[in-house]
Amino acid sequence: MKKMNLPNKLTVLRMVMVPILWAVYLCIPADAGIVSQEANLGLRNILVLILFTVASLTDMLDGQIARKRNLITSFGKFLDPIADKMLVNTTLILLCFNHEASIIPVLIMIARDLIVDGLRLSAASQGEVVSAGFSGKLKTVLQMVAIIMLLLHNWPFVYLNLPISEIALWAAACVSVYSGWVYFDKLKDYVLETM
Repeated sequence: MKKMNLPNKLTVLRMVMVPILWAVYLCIPADAGIVSQEANLGLRNILVLILFTVASLTDMLDGQIARKRNLITSFGKFLDPIADKMLVNTTLILLCFNHEASIIPVLIMIARDLIVDGLRLSAASQGEVVSAGFSGKLKTVLQMVAIIMLLLHNWPFVYLNLPISEIALWAAACVSVYSGWVYFDKLKDYVLETM
C-alpha cells in the first residue's frame, strides 16, 4: 500500500474534525459565555466557528499543495468533495436543528449533493473520476461564508439590520442547483446509457 500524501492527509483530517465539531455544538449550551448580547453570540458558536474555519483551511491547503507539488490523485479527487460535504452539511444540519438556519435552502443543497454523489458514483463505476468544477467550488465557498455568518449570528451586520447570513445561504443554494445541473450535464451519458 502506498503512503498517503500530505493533501490526502489534510482531507482525512477534515473528516476527523467533523465529529469533534458536532460534539462541541451539541455539548455546550447555546447561552454559555455570551460574547455579544446584541447578536446573542455565545462561546459554543465561537468554538464551532474556530473548528469550522480550521477545517475549511485544510480544504484550501490540500488543493493548493496537490496542484503545486503535482500530488493530485484519484483518491484525493474522490475523497475531497466527500470531506467538504461532511463538514458543510453536518454544520448546516446542526444550525437547522437549533433554528439558526432556514431549512429550505439547506434541504436544497443536501438534495443536490445526494444527486451529484449518485452521478459521480455512476461515473466512477465506469472508471471516470470527476473532480469539482468551478461552480462546485464556488458553491462550497458560498456555503462556508454562509455558515460563518450564521455561526456569528450575522455579526456585525446585525447592527445594520442586513440579513447577510440569510442572503449568503440562499446564494449558496442557488449556485448549488446550478452546479448540480453542470454535473448532470457532464455525466448524463454515464447515467442515461442504460435506460
